[in-house]
Amino acid sequence: MIFKRKREATSLTASVSELEEAVATRDGDRTGRAFTAMMNAVQSASDAEQVSAGPRLAVLIPAFPPTGPRPMLAMAAGFCVERGADPVGCAEPILGGVHQDLLDALEFARRWASTHSTESELPKPDEEIIDDALLARLGGDRHEATRLALAWCSVEQWQPPALAVLCRSTEVRRRYASAILPACRELVSLERHDLKCLAYALAVLDDEPLVVLHRPTGTGFEVRIGGIGDNFQLHTLLAHVLVGGGHVPGTVPSTESVRLATDLEPAQGRTQIIATGAFELLTAEGDRIWNEGLPDDIPAVEGRRLIVLDEPTYQRSWNADRFFPHLPGKAELSRVLTADETRSWFTRTSSGDGTHRVP
Repeated sequence: MIFKRKREATSLTASVSELEEAVATRDGDRTGRAFTAMMNAVQSASDAEQVSAGPRLAVLIPAFPPTGPRPMLAMAAGFCVERGADPVGCAEPILGGVHQDLLDALEFARRWASTHSTESELPKPDEEIIDDALLARLGGDRHEATRLALAWCSVEQWQPPALAVLCRSTEVRRRYASAILPACRELVSLERHDLKCLAYALAVLDDEPLVVLHRPTGTGFEVRIGGIGDNFQLHTLLAHVLVGGGHVPGTVPSTESVRLATDLEPAQGRTQIIATGAFELLTAEGDRIWNEGLPDDIPAVEGRRLIVLDEPTYQRSWNADRFFPHLPGKAELSRVLTADETRSWFTRTSSGDGTHRVP
Protein backbone atom coordinates (compact mmCIF):
# COMPACT_ATOMS: atom_id res chain seq x y z
CA MET A 1 0.00 0.00 0.00
CA ILE A 2 1.33 3.41 -0.99
CA PHE A 3 0.04 5.34 2.04
CA LYS A 4 -1.34 4.26 5.38
CA ARG A 5 -4.92 5.42 5.70
CA LYS A 6 -6.00 7.98 8.27
CA ARG A 7 -9.47 8.28 9.71
CA GLU A 8 -9.85 12.05 9.99
CA ALA A 9 -12.55 13.70 7.90
CA THR A 10 -11.33 15.45 4.77
CA SER A 11 -12.43 17.01 1.50
CA LEU A 12 -10.29 15.51 -1.20
CA THR A 13 -12.67 16.65 -3.90
CA ALA A 14 -12.24 20.30 -2.96
CA SER A 15 -8.45 20.02 -2.71
CA VAL A 16 -8.24 18.39 -6.15
CA SER A 17 -10.40 21.15 -7.64
CA GLU A 18 -8.13 23.77 -6.11
CA LEU A 19 -5.06 22.00 -7.49
CA GLU A 20 -6.61 21.83 -10.96
CA GLU A 21 -7.39 25.55 -10.90
CA ALA A 22 -3.93 26.44 -9.63
CA VAL A 23 -2.26 24.41 -12.38
CA ALA A 24 -4.54 25.91 -15.03
CA THR A 25 -3.62 29.47 -13.97
CA ARG A 26 0.10 28.58 -13.81
CA ASP A 27 0.29 30.03 -10.31
CA GLY A 28 3.35 28.38 -8.74
CA ASP A 29 2.70 29.46 -5.14
CA ARG A 30 -0.95 28.49 -5.30
CA THR A 31 -0.05 25.16 -6.92
CA GLY A 32 2.44 24.41 -4.15
CA ARG A 33 -0.14 25.09 -1.43
CA ALA A 34 -2.82 23.11 -3.25
CA PHE A 35 -0.46 20.20 -3.81
CA THR A 36 0.37 20.02 -0.09
CA ALA A 37 -3.32 20.18 0.84
CA MET A 38 -4.16 17.43 -1.65
CA MET A 39 -1.39 15.15 -0.37
CA ASN A 40 -2.71 15.58 3.17
CA ALA A 41 -6.31 15.01 2.09
CA VAL A 42 -5.82 11.94 -0.08
CA GLN A 43 -4.70 9.76 2.81
CA SER A 44 -7.87 10.25 4.85
CA ALA A 45 -10.50 10.64 2.12
CA SER A 46 -13.42 8.28 1.68
CA ASP A 47 -13.20 5.55 -0.93
CA ALA A 48 -15.82 7.35 -3.02
CA GLU A 49 -13.72 10.52 -3.10
CA GLN A 50 -10.60 8.56 -4.01
CA VAL A 51 -12.39 6.75 -6.84
CA SER A 52 -13.36 10.10 -8.32
CA ALA A 53 -10.04 11.83 -7.63
CA GLY A 54 -7.70 9.19 -9.12
CA PRO A 55 -8.10 10.00 -12.84
CA ARG A 56 -8.23 13.75 -12.12
CA LEU A 57 -4.91 13.58 -10.30
CA ALA A 58 -3.35 11.34 -12.94
CA VAL A 59 -4.19 13.72 -15.77
CA LEU A 60 -2.32 16.49 -13.93
CA ILE A 61 0.97 14.53 -13.87
CA PRO A 62 2.32 15.82 -17.21
CA ALA A 63 1.54 19.41 -16.14
CA PHE A 64 4.05 19.19 -13.31
CA PRO A 65 7.66 19.95 -14.30
CA PRO A 66 10.06 16.97 -14.44
CA THR A 67 12.15 18.62 -11.72
CA GLY A 68 9.13 18.94 -9.40
CA PRO A 69 7.03 16.59 -7.27
CA ARG A 70 5.72 14.60 -10.23
CA PRO A 71 6.39 11.14 -8.68
CA MET A 72 4.53 12.15 -5.50
CA LEU A 73 1.51 13.19 -7.56
CA ALA A 74 1.67 9.80 -9.27
CA MET A 75 1.76 8.16 -5.83
CA ALA A 76 -1.42 10.01 -4.86
CA ALA A 77 -3.15 8.84 -8.04
CA GLY A 78 -1.87 5.29 -7.47
CA PHE A 79 -3.18 5.34 -3.91
CA CYS A 80 -6.60 6.21 -5.29
CA VAL A 81 -6.33 3.22 -7.66
CA GLU A 82 -5.63 1.02 -4.65
CA ARG A 83 -8.90 2.27 -3.17
CA GLY A 84 -10.91 1.58 -6.34
CA ALA A 85 -10.17 4.30 -8.90
CA ASP A 86 -10.10 3.13 -12.52
CA PRO A 87 -6.59 1.82 -13.33
CA VAL A 88 -7.12 2.25 -17.08
CA GLY A 89 -8.12 5.88 -16.60
CA CYS A 90 -5.00 6.54 -14.51
CA ALA A 91 -2.47 4.42 -16.36
CA GLU A 92 -1.23 6.53 -19.27
CA PRO A 93 0.08 9.51 -17.26
CA ILE A 94 1.54 7.29 -14.54
CA LEU A 95 3.28 4.87 -16.88
CA GLY A 96 4.31 7.66 -19.21
CA GLY A 97 6.09 9.25 -16.26
CA VAL A 98 7.65 5.91 -15.34
CA HIS A 99 8.94 5.39 -18.86
CA GLN A 100 10.41 8.88 -19.14
CA ASP A 101 12.18 8.64 -15.78
CA LEU A 102 13.63 5.24 -16.75
CA LEU A 103 14.96 6.70 -19.99
CA ASP A 104 16.31 9.78 -18.20
CA ALA A 105 17.99 7.62 -15.55
CA LEU A 106 19.65 5.58 -18.30
CA GLU A 107 20.82 8.77 -19.99
CA PHE A 108 22.25 9.89 -16.64
CA ALA A 109 24.22 6.64 -16.44
CA ARG A 110 25.43 7.00 -20.04
CA ARG A 111 26.68 10.53 -19.48
CA TRP A 112 28.28 9.59 -16.17
CA ALA A 113 30.20 6.78 -17.84
CA SER A 114 31.17 8.85 -20.88
CA THR A 115 33.16 11.40 -18.84
CA HIS A 116 35.97 8.85 -18.21
CA SER A 117 36.39 10.21 -14.70
CA THR A 118 38.53 8.35 -12.18
CA GLU A 119 35.27 7.86 -10.28
CA SER A 120 33.73 5.28 -12.58
CA GLU A 121 31.19 3.61 -10.27
CA LEU A 122 27.70 4.95 -10.69
CA PRO A 123 26.58 7.01 -7.68
CA LYS A 124 23.89 5.98 -5.25
CA PRO A 125 20.42 7.27 -6.19
CA ASP A 126 20.19 9.93 -3.50
CA GLU A 127 19.43 13.61 -4.11
CA GLU A 128 22.33 14.50 -1.80
CA ILE A 129 24.65 13.70 -4.72
CA ILE A 130 23.21 16.53 -6.85
CA ASP A 131 25.56 19.49 -6.77
CA ASP A 132 27.30 21.81 -9.21
CA ALA A 133 30.12 19.35 -9.82
CA LEU A 134 27.74 16.53 -10.73
CA LEU A 135 25.70 18.74 -13.06
CA ALA A 136 28.88 19.92 -14.74
CA ARG A 137 29.98 16.32 -15.22
CA LEU A 138 26.68 15.50 -16.96
CA GLY A 139 27.20 18.41 -19.34
CA GLY A 140 24.73 20.12 -21.61
CA ASP A 141 21.94 22.38 -20.46
CA ARG A 142 21.87 22.75 -16.68
CA HIS A 143 18.08 22.28 -16.50
CA GLU A 144 18.36 19.07 -18.52
CA ALA A 145 21.24 17.82 -16.37
CA THR A 146 19.15 18.47 -13.26
CA ARG A 147 16.24 16.55 -14.76
CA LEU A 148 18.47 13.56 -15.51
CA ALA A 149 19.98 13.62 -12.03
CA LEU A 150 16.56 13.80 -10.38
CA ALA A 151 15.34 10.92 -12.53
CA TRP A 152 18.33 8.85 -11.39
CA CYS A 153 17.43 9.62 -7.78
CA SER A 154 13.62 9.38 -7.95
CA VAL A 155 12.88 6.56 -10.40
CA GLU A 156 12.12 4.09 -7.58
CA GLN A 157 9.34 6.40 -6.37
CA TRP A 158 7.40 5.58 -9.54
CA GLN A 159 7.28 1.88 -8.67
CA PRO A 160 4.28 1.90 -6.26
CA PRO A 161 1.90 3.84 -8.53
CA ALA A 162 3.04 1.81 -11.53
CA LEU A 163 2.28 -1.44 -9.68
CA ALA A 164 -1.11 -0.07 -8.65
CA VAL A 165 -2.25 0.19 -12.27
CA LEU A 166 -0.31 -2.76 -13.72
CA CYS A 167 -1.53 -5.28 -11.14
CA ARG A 168 -5.18 -4.27 -11.44
CA SER A 169 -5.75 -4.34 -15.17
CA THR A 170 -4.92 -6.75 -17.95
CA GLU A 171 -5.74 -3.99 -20.42
CA VAL A 172 -3.14 -1.69 -18.85
CA ARG A 173 -0.45 -4.36 -19.12
CA ARG A 174 -1.34 -5.07 -22.74
CA ARG A 175 -1.27 -1.41 -23.71
CA TYR A 176 1.90 -0.25 -22.00
CA ALA A 177 4.10 -2.98 -20.50
CA SER A 178 6.06 -4.17 -23.53
CA ALA A 179 7.22 -0.65 -24.41
CA ILE A 180 8.52 0.05 -20.91
CA LEU A 181 10.07 -3.31 -20.00
CA PRO A 182 13.35 -3.02 -21.98
CA ALA A 183 14.30 0.28 -20.32
CA CYS A 184 13.39 -1.09 -16.90
CA ARG A 185 15.50 -4.21 -17.38
CA GLU A 186 18.43 -2.16 -18.66
CA LEU A 187 18.34 0.07 -15.59
CA VAL A 188 18.00 -2.95 -13.28
CA SER A 189 21.11 -4.44 -14.90
CA LEU A 190 23.13 -1.47 -13.59
CA GLU A 191 22.42 -2.75 -10.04
CA ARG A 192 21.87 0.65 -8.44
CA HIS A 193 18.07 0.63 -8.13
CA ASP A 194 15.60 -1.78 -6.57
CA LEU A 195 13.08 -2.14 -9.41
CA LYS A 196 12.51 -5.90 -9.25
CA CYS A 197 8.77 -5.58 -8.64
CA LEU A 198 8.31 -3.18 -11.54
CA ALA A 199 10.33 -5.40 -13.88
CA TYR A 200 8.30 -8.46 -12.85
CA ALA A 201 4.97 -6.64 -13.29
CA LEU A 202 5.93 -5.38 -16.74
CA ALA A 203 6.89 -8.93 -17.76
CA VAL A 204 3.61 -10.58 -16.71
CA LEU A 205 2.12 -12.61 -19.55
CA ASP A 206 -1.60 -12.51 -20.30
CA ASP A 207 -3.57 -14.98 -22.40
CA GLU A 208 -0.27 -16.67 -23.30
CA PRO A 209 -0.27 -20.21 -24.78
CA LEU A 210 2.33 -22.66 -23.50
CA VAL A 211 3.26 -25.98 -25.08
CA VAL A 212 3.81 -28.30 -22.10
CA LEU A 213 5.49 -31.67 -22.62
CA HIS A 214 5.50 -34.25 -19.84
CA ARG A 215 8.58 -36.38 -20.46
CA PRO A 216 7.82 -39.34 -18.11
CA THR A 217 4.51 -40.10 -19.86
CA GLY A 218 5.36 -38.73 -23.31
CA THR A 219 2.23 -36.61 -23.32
CA GLY A 220 1.74 -33.02 -24.43
CA PHE A 221 -0.66 -30.22 -23.63
CA GLU A 222 -1.53 -26.69 -24.59
CA VAL A 223 -2.02 -24.55 -21.48
CA ARG A 224 -3.05 -20.91 -21.54
CA ILE A 225 -1.74 -18.74 -18.70
CA GLY A 226 -2.21 -15.19 -17.47
CA GLY A 227 -1.47 -12.94 -14.52
CA ILE A 228 1.29 -15.15 -13.11
CA GLY A 229 3.96 -13.25 -11.18
CA ASP A 230 6.73 -15.87 -11.04
CA ASN A 231 7.51 -19.50 -11.77
CA PHE A 232 6.66 -20.61 -8.23
CA GLN A 233 3.07 -19.67 -9.03
CA LEU A 234 3.34 -21.20 -12.51
CA HIS A 235 4.67 -24.46 -11.03
CA THR A 236 1.72 -24.69 -8.63
CA LEU A 237 -0.82 -24.01 -11.36
CA LEU A 238 0.69 -26.46 -13.85
CA ALA A 239 0.51 -29.15 -11.17
CA HIS A 240 -3.08 -28.14 -10.39
CA VAL A 241 -4.14 -28.37 -14.06
CA LEU A 242 -2.20 -31.48 -15.07
CA VAL A 243 -1.84 -33.56 -11.90
CA GLY A 244 -5.03 -32.33 -10.29
CA GLY A 245 -6.84 -32.85 -13.59
CA GLY A 246 -5.70 -36.48 -13.77
CA HIS A 247 -3.61 -36.01 -16.90
CA VAL A 248 -0.20 -36.90 -15.43
CA PRO A 249 0.94 -38.57 -12.21
CA GLY A 250 2.43 -36.56 -9.38
CA THR A 251 1.71 -34.63 -6.21
CA VAL A 252 -1.55 -32.68 -6.33
CA PRO A 253 -1.08 -29.18 -4.89
CA SER A 254 -3.11 -28.34 -1.83
CA THR A 255 -6.41 -26.53 -2.18
CA GLU A 256 -5.04 -23.63 -0.15
CA SER A 257 -1.94 -23.20 -2.32
CA VAL A 258 -4.11 -23.12 -5.46
CA ARG A 259 -6.47 -20.64 -3.83
CA LEU A 260 -3.59 -18.34 -2.96
CA ALA A 261 -2.37 -18.48 -6.56
CA THR A 262 -5.74 -17.77 -8.17
CA ASP A 263 -8.12 -16.05 -5.74
CA LEU A 264 -9.47 -12.68 -6.88
CA GLU A 265 -9.11 -11.41 -3.32
CA PRO A 266 -5.51 -11.05 -2.06
CA ALA A 267 -4.42 -12.81 1.09
CA GLN A 268 -4.56 -10.67 4.23
CA GLY A 269 -0.87 -10.58 5.09
CA ARG A 270 1.68 -13.33 4.71
CA THR A 271 0.43 -16.88 5.20
CA GLN A 272 2.19 -20.03 6.34
CA ILE A 273 0.83 -22.16 3.48
CA ILE A 274 3.49 -24.32 1.82
CA ALA A 275 3.47 -25.45 -1.81
CA THR A 276 5.37 -28.56 -2.91
CA GLY A 277 7.08 -29.03 -6.27
CA ALA A 278 5.64 -31.67 -8.55
CA PHE A 279 8.07 -31.36 -11.48
CA GLU A 280 11.46 -30.42 -12.79
CA LEU A 281 10.83 -27.50 -15.16
CA LEU A 282 13.06 -27.52 -18.26
CA THR A 283 13.51 -25.59 -21.47
CA ALA A 284 13.47 -27.31 -24.83
CA GLU A 285 17.29 -27.28 -24.66
CA GLY A 286 17.22 -29.14 -21.35
CA ASP A 287 18.21 -26.20 -19.15
CA ARG A 288 16.53 -25.87 -15.78
CA ILE A 289 13.78 -23.25 -15.46
CA TRP A 290 14.15 -21.82 -11.99
CA ASN A 291 11.10 -21.23 -9.82
CA GLU A 292 12.58 -17.83 -8.96
CA GLY A 293 12.31 -16.79 -12.60
CA LEU A 294 9.39 -15.64 -14.73
CA PRO A 295 7.13 -17.25 -17.32
CA ASP A 296 8.42 -14.56 -19.68
CA ASP A 297 11.88 -16.17 -19.40
CA ILE A 298 10.64 -19.43 -20.96
CA PRO A 299 12.17 -19.58 -24.47
CA ALA A 300 9.98 -19.87 -27.52
CA VAL A 301 10.34 -22.68 -30.03
CA GLU A 302 9.01 -21.82 -33.48
CA GLY A 303 7.00 -18.97 -32.01
CA ARG A 304 5.54 -20.87 -29.03
CA ARG A 305 6.88 -20.94 -25.50
CA LEU A 306 7.70 -24.53 -24.67
CA ILE A 307 8.26 -26.12 -21.28
CA VAL A 308 9.27 -29.72 -20.54
CA LEU A 309 8.19 -31.32 -17.27
CA ASP A 310 10.33 -34.07 -15.80
CA GLU A 311 10.46 -35.99 -12.53
CA PRO A 312 11.73 -33.74 -9.73
CA THR A 313 15.37 -34.43 -8.91
CA TYR A 314 14.81 -33.44 -5.28
CA GLN A 315 11.99 -32.33 -3.02
CA ARG A 316 11.13 -28.64 -3.29
CA SER A 317 8.75 -26.55 -1.23
CA TRP A 318 8.06 -22.85 -0.87
CA ASN A 319 5.69 -20.36 0.66
CA ALA A 320 2.53 -20.41 -1.46
CA ASP A 321 1.83 -16.66 -1.33
CA ARG A 322 1.87 -15.14 -4.80
CA PHE A 323 4.41 -12.49 -5.76
CA PHE A 324 1.75 -9.86 -6.53
CA PRO A 325 -1.04 -10.06 -3.93
CA HIS A 326 -3.50 -8.07 -6.08
CA LEU A 327 -2.87 -10.01 -9.28
CA PRO A 328 -4.67 -13.39 -9.49
CA GLY A 329 -3.06 -15.94 -11.77
CA LYS A 330 -4.73 -18.45 -14.01
CA ALA A 331 -3.75 -21.50 -16.02
CA GLU A 332 -6.26 -23.35 -18.15
CA LEU A 333 -5.89 -26.53 -20.18
CA SER A 334 -6.78 -25.57 -23.74
CA ARG A 335 -6.40 -29.08 -25.11
CA VAL A 336 -4.47 -32.32 -24.92
CA LEU A 337 -2.10 -32.62 -27.87
CA THR A 338 -2.47 -35.60 -30.17
CA ALA A 339 0.22 -38.27 -30.13
CA ASP A 340 1.57 -37.02 -33.48
CA GLU A 341 1.66 -33.41 -32.26
CA THR A 342 3.42 -34.44 -29.08
CA ARG A 343 6.06 -36.46 -30.95
CA SER A 344 6.62 -33.53 -33.29
CA TRP A 345 7.18 -31.13 -30.38
CA PHE A 346 9.50 -33.59 -28.65
CA THR A 347 11.69 -33.66 -31.77
CA ARG A 348 12.28 -29.96 -31.14
CA THR A 349 13.72 -30.64 -27.67
CA SER A 350 17.30 -31.54 -26.78
CA SER A 351 16.60 -35.28 -26.53
CA GLY A 352 14.41 -35.41 -29.61
CA ASP A 353 12.53 -38.45 -28.32
CA GLY A 354 11.22 -37.42 -24.93
CA THR A 355 13.85 -39.35 -22.97
CA HIS A 356 15.99 -36.46 -21.71
CA ARG A 357 16.65 -36.43 -17.99
CA VAL A 358 18.17 -33.69 -15.86
CA PRO A 359 21.75 -34.58 -14.86
